[in-house]
Amino acid sequence: MPRTNLNDILIFMAVVDTGSFIAGGQAMGLSRSAAGKAVIRLEDRLGARLLNRTTRTLSLTDEGRMFYERGLQILASVDEAEASVAGQNSTPRGVLRLTVPDAFGRLVVLPLLEKYLRVWPDIQVEVSFTDRVADIVEEGFDLAIRIGATAADTRLVSRVIATYKARLCASPSYLAERGEPRDIDDLPVHDCLIFAGRNQRQGWRFRQEGGSWIKAHGRSRLRLDSGEAIRDAALAGLGIALLPDFLVADDLAAGRLRQILPDLETDDAKIVTLYPDKRLLEPRVRRFIDLMVEELGRQGQGTRPRR
Repeated sequence: MPRTNLNDILIFMAVVDTGSFIAGGQAMGLSRSAAGKAVIRLEDRLGARLLNRTTRTLSLTDEGRMFYERGLQILASVDEAEASVAGQNSTPRGVLRLTVPDAFGRLVVLPLLEKYLRVWPDIQVEVSFTDRVADIVEEGFDLAIRIGATAADTRLVSRVIATYKARLCASPSYLAERGEPRDIDDLPVHDCLIFAGRNQRQGWRFRQEGGSWIKAHGRSRLRLDSGEAIRDAALAGLGIALLPDFLVADDLAAGRLRQILPDLETDDAKIVTLYPDKRLLEPRVRRFIDLMVEELGRQGQGTRPRR
């Protein structure tokens, strides 16, 4: 069976990206007719219709959508092959696909992306803002950013790039109604707002005077899978939260939340990057990791990025 002309695939991708045969052909230096013929050849070769055509619009069929996604993977592989030849100093280009925690992504990662896109004009970025733990390899992400411990996955490389202090805090209204804990032994009688996702649940631990760690056993009537939702619940007076500085620093400064048991040493919130285990990291991924380390890892302590 003869191999499909790769140029026909590129023309199909250009037509989909631009939304028309005219623009797609122009992007590839072709006429509308030549672009249309290339897509027809591809459909004939595959034995499937890839595009629904009307006089005004084009839309992908199910087969076309699947083929387009595979085409993106092909282009990513080409980028990786070019990077392996061009070496470590090559210019970042292509599409950087990220999955980041919702609140951390919007508060911390977005300002970094503004700088990253300004410095590297050949880069595009696609970001999934979610506290759901995505399968990086299966879902085609270049890089994941996560907070705290991560499950071991031999397919991935992990790196701690920054740490944030975690603060026990509650709203003034909650403390006025329920009283303020005097020590760790008071926590079991309080409502503790715990992070809990489908595959993970946050545990609270604190360092004792001798240096060992002790787990806190608080009552958990409300469990949430979003750091920002926990912050909102704490602001609403629903309980005590253990949250990183980047999420509650402004609320603490404004008095909307109050830190409790400030002398307790909490477990730092570690910011971890995860990416597929490859012999050579693509420049677009490596440069973004370098930027995060530079902006967030000053003296080993995360801070808000400078705008």
